[in-house]
Amino acid sequence: MKKFDYSLDFSVIDFRERPDLYRVGRGEQGVLKVEPYKSEILPHWRFANPELARTSSEAIWNLFEQYLENDDFVGADMARKFLQMGYTRSRRYANHRGGKKYDGPVPDDKKGQSGAHGRAEKPRDAEDPVKAESARIFKATWDRAAADERYIAQRERHQERYES
Repeated sequence: MKKFDYSLDFSVIDFRERPDLYRVGRGEQGVLKVEPYKSEILPHWRFANPELARTSSEAIWNLFEQYLENDDFVGADMARKFLQMGYTRSRRYANHRGGKKYDGPVPDDKKGQSGAHGRAEKPRDAEDPVKAESARIFKATWDRAAADERYIAQRERHQERYES
């Protein structure tokens, strides 16, 4: 698997027209960079409480299904990443009041990339049950998307075609 390429000029690339430039990468890489999908999915992404998380995950699931039906793997993978991000952000807020997991600012050269980058992790607060429920809702939908046979087949085809 090739790494997600952060060196691309995301401001000018339409990944629907150029799926050859898209790399699955790891986890949520590129979730807030890859257009037009970011602009299509982001307005639906909410996790503040279980009701919003349920509505959000259902809307993103519907987009995921539409992308698969249109044989648009990049869109489906981006929808999967937004579901994953709904889970991870909800969990972060469930564990850390205010959503701050690490002490100190993110180095400018590491923004948008995962990991602590040498920063110390803050101790966890008492779990916020509202955010924990939002996380469970997103996790169930994310797991469903990641296990979808159509998604798996399209991912394998994309990786064989563009990432091998």
